[in-house]
Amino acid sequence: MSTTQSEKQTLFITSLIIFWYSSNIGVLLLNKLLLSNYGFSFPIFLTMCHMSACAVLSYVSIVFLKIVPFQRIKSRSQFLRIATLSLVFCGSVVGGNISLRYLPVSFNQAVGATTPFFTALFAYLITMKREAWLTYGCLVPVVAGVVIASGGEPNYLYGFIMCIGATAARAFKSVLQGVLLSSEGEKLNSMNLLLYMSPIAVLVLLPAAIIMEPNVIDVTATLATEHRYLGILILVNSAMAYGANLLNFLVTKHTSALTLQVLGNAKGAVAVVISILLFRNPVTFTGIAGYTLTVMGVVAYGEAKRRHK
Repeated sequence: MSTTQSEKQTLFITSLIIFWYSSNIGVLLLNKLLLSNYGFSFPIFLTMCHMSACAVLSYVSIVFLKIVPFQRIKSRSQFLRIATLSLVFCGSVVGGNISLRYLPVSFNQAVGATTPFFTALFAYLITMKREAWLTYGCLVPVVAGVVIASGGEPNYLYGFIMCIGATAARAFKSVLQGVLLSSEGEKLNSMNLLLYMSPIAVLVLLPAAIIMEPNVIDVTATLATEHRYLGILILVNSAMAYGANLLNFLVTKHTSALTLQVLGNAKGAVAVVISILLFRNPVTFTGIAGYTLTVMGVVAYGEAKRRHK
């Protein structure tokens, strides 16, 4: 009986990981497809679609399906903290989407893999939290790999700046989340946090899209007549963005944060291979070597942190 139960649990976790991989890589590749291949050059509006889907589907999942218990906001200060996190989160997602217009997925993933470097930097600057020297040493190949990869990829400075900014914002959000919601009484699980952050993000992104992408509705309507599946792709892409967040939570819950980090490193490599096959973007030996070095550095960093806990 216990063997059967264990097999079911293993099958369940394996299925979760497969769906998590599919949703994360699917969102990344669909973002690239929409922003680069369809002439749909509206990263702010696309991010707003993602956040709208996250707001609606989070509400359905928590209030109706009861995937996790509903957690209420307990104070005005807690709301302001969540709003601050939402603004930083918006910056990271918009920056990442903008970068996909200009950068190959391979280089985008290489830069994204430097998140631990920025996380360690912000953790030190904000909380003065120090890691062991060996842990910091593992970050050297992480950064060096991106420097090497940047010499082997097409040089799109604006896209590179956006990608670095998005990666830094993502790391800043994770550190800020730990600081702002550190009180036991104000902690929220990631699904409830997404429930509150998403509507705030939509309220911020809507005026930003109107001002910075004023012709988005007209152009999208025109593109939809040329590409009849464009609307469906945007809807699927938005739903997958929520699915990626939900599965991220479930994989962490049923495995561990470290397992998620290791799986994330492998996911980046898989995304790179698939993107090269789909988009035929040129990747040099130098670019592959740089990305490989970065991933190895991230793996070593995760292992060093685990040993020094």
